[in-house]
Amino acid sequence: LMRVVIAGAGSVGRSIARELLAHDHEVVLIDRQPTAMRVASVAEADWLLADACELSTLSEAKVDECDVIVAATGDDKANLVIALLAKTEFGVPRVVARVNNPKNEWMFDESWGVDVAVSTPRLMTALVEEAVSVGDLVRIFEFQQSQAILVEMTLPPASPWATRRVGEVPWPPDTVLTCLV
Repeated sequence: LMRVVIAGAGSVGRSIARELLAHDHEVVLIDRQPTAMRVASVAEADWLLADACELSTLSEAKVDECDVIVAATGDDKANLVIALLAKTEFGVPRVVARVNNPKNEWMFDESWGVDVAVSTPRLMTALVEEAVSVGDLVRIFEFQQSQAILVEMTLPPASPWATRRVGEVPWPPDTVLTCLV
């Protein structure tokens, strides 16, 4: 079981907390808004009313003892500061950061302490494209550290590959097939 600190107790942070609590993980929620503290749906989490961009707050939350920190605020600047402090000052093994504005996505990498950047607008766009495109590669997710890209392709019914075995497909180098539906 993991100890996870979530900075930002808005709808995104609370949703993540609920899922983690349902899987019996230890969760600490940090938010600077007193109104965030009144949510009964994540009452089992430990709560800290403070600014997660401050070293003293992260220290009080015992971030140095957590397995993962999630910077889930609605402010990209705050998420970057939280990620950087978590990685450089507290040595958190895994830092996940929410990207609110896709234009800022380029900053959410290891130089800012981010192991995994999650861009909801980018994921939603990929899912929309995936829903309407047949025969095109749809970029789903990019893994920052490995520079690997997860893509999806729906074959049109008339494709010569639609009736072939996977082993017969001449995959490009460094391609890993992860799922076939």
